[in-house]
Amino acid sequence: MIINVFDEQQALKISPDQVRQLVQQVIDKEGESCDEVNIYFVDRSLISMLHEEFFEDPSPTDCISFPIDEKGEEESGYRILGEIFVCPSTAISYAAQHEGDAYLETTLYLVHGLLHLMNYRDIEEEDVPFMREKEAYHLQHLQESYLQLRPPLDPL
Repeated sequence: MIINVFDEQQALKISPDQVRQLVQQVIDKEGESCDEVNIYFVDRSLISMLHEEFFEDPSPTDCISFPIDEKGEEESGYRILGEIFVCPSTAISYAAQHEGDAYLETTLYLVHGLLHLMNYRDIEEEDVPFMREKEAYHLQHLQESYLQLRPPLDPL
């Protein structure tokens, strides 16, 4: 599987290798298969622009997912799961307000976005508990496997 990682922000150092391992693990745990997924780490300005353009809300948000090929829907036999835009600045702000960890919060946003690409929903109130359960399941597994996002090690 091709996991493209584009880091277009400066707020949080992101390791593309960590992202790829995390994405692969969540997709595997869900029993999904695809050929490609695209992950973008963006600043508040871009996430706000996307939020306004696609959801008519100009406020910054945590992540936005765009599914591309549903299972069995791809015409070429090549399935692109979709694209996820994650805003680490939002994670940093949330973590600071709640005495949390910005990398863990960014991991949650990435997991949340992946779950949306795999057809999990949380718009309807009755869907929220199942989405939260799935997020918790994956976060626990990622932490136990030491695969949550962490500050990249600086080379000596």
